[in-house]
Amino acid sequence: MNDATKDVADSAGAESAPVQNDLEAMLAAAGAPAAVPGQRCGVIAIVGKPNVGKSTLLNALVGQKISITSRKAQTTRHRITGIRTREQTQFIFVDTPGFQTRHATALNKSLNKTVMGAIGDVDLILFVVEAGHFTLADAKVLSLFKPGIPTLLVANKLDMVHRRAELAPWLKSMQERHPFAEFVPMSAKNKGDIERMFGICAKYLPEQAWWYAEDELTDRSEKFLASETVREKLFRFTGDELPYTSTVVIDKFEEEASKAHKRLVKIAATIVVERDNHKMMVIGDKGERLKRIGTEARQELEKLMDAKVFLELWVKVRSGWADDEARVRSFGYE
Repeated sequence: MNDATKDVADSAGAESAPVQNDLEAMLAAAGAPAAVPGQRCGVIAIVGKPNVGKSTLLNALVGQKISITSRKAQTTRHRITGIRTREQTQFIFVDTPGFQTRHATALNKSLNKTVMGAIGDVDLILFVVEAGHFTLADAKVLSLFKPGIPTLLVANKLDMVHRRAELAPWLKSMQERHPFAEFVPMSAKNKGDIERMFGICAKYLPEQAWWYAEDELTDRSEKFLASETVREKLFRFTGDELPYTSTVVIDKFEEEASKAHKRLVKIAATIVVERDNHKMMVIGDKGERLKRIGTEARQELEKLMDAKVFLELWVKVRSGWADDEARVRSFGYE
């Protein structure tokens, strides 16, 4: 702990000690899953600013990749439902786009509408922030929450915090901002933290019949997952070169009979960019980058769908599409 941090911790005095004790008590109390007499089922929204780890958390909770991840901000664009049934409880997780505070494009307005729609009718909210940090973008997301819905403060990326005691002053300031039901420090990549999250969430869900079959993992179609998988690989191989407004449209998704394969799926998709130089960026030298995008997307889809997949990719320029409400809707955004 450096001198400045030590001074802050010392100045908290008697006030910070109870907060640290509360932190340890919360962790201890949440160690075991909640005991419930009958079936429970409820909707849990995962909400936060862009790039705080919401999709990584959803995938870990579901136990399978259904939401794309990227170091690039603003990757998730749709309300994506992940389902996990454990013992008597069915958890219905909703991953939302990061709330957009920059550039009032038609696309960003659509993304924010999705966020606000998702948090309006849920049983529990997981407000995901980076442990020890709270920015203006975080504050804008927090201001959207309606009273009466239990909210957990999920301090993600705990593995990046070297001294847990340093969270005490931060936690005290967060408790003053909102009446959080509980504080959950964690890392979405830690299996123990994910197990603990189920136990914490279960007790907030109502006793009622399950909404989905026990083995269902998402309410999204394979066609949608194909689009998202291609988009993830697009961002992975273009990095910061390509604007986030690029998107993917599925033109054909057909399953055909095959004697050689249990399932045979043929997919044709168009990568939509806004400028000619973006198109060349995606295609790459002699088409090598587009080939890599297609190969990795196909391999991942074959595992996801347990099928032989033929994937054909095209790149088209649609200038200004992100500012055109009609085109935004035509590309599948709400």
